[in-house]
Amino acid sequence: MDRFDHLEHLDKHLVEELAQVARETVRDELREQSRKRRRTAVLYAASGAAALYAGGAVALAVGLALAIGLPGWAAALITAALLGVVAYALRGAAHSGHGHDHDHDHHSAHRVLGGTAPGIPPSGLGMPYPPMPQTPPETPLDPDGPHHRA
Repeated sequence: MDRFDHLEHLDKHLVEELAQVARETVRDELREQSRKRRRTAVLYAASGAAALYAGGAVALAVGLALAIGLPGWAAALITAALLGVVAYALRGAAHSGHGHDHDHDHHSAHRVLGGTAPGIPPSGLGMPYPPMPQTPPETPLDPDGPHHRA
């Protein structure tokens, strides 16, 4: 029996070593993937910041161009209105770009009807409920029917 105890000890040791190697491999792989994703996220953030400043510069240029013929407050107001229209258009494009046109229909119906439109579940999934029968289902009154148990 002593020999089998030694083999059991070797098996446990081998399993522990394999588990440790697997953990280290997975940890290294996750570290590498997170490093790549972190770099991508930083680049997207920098791109967004640069785009924000570029948009601000364009808004300033439009305001200054309008200020040539208008008072400064009017030029700023017109520029703000233009930016509002652009923001609304971009929001609409992003909303329709999701591919969930039924969500848009659901929200439109909600605004018009003051609640959930018939056939559209309140969950917003856009899948209609099964049709509601006009009359309740009839229940058999025969106690000796096929489902009766004695």
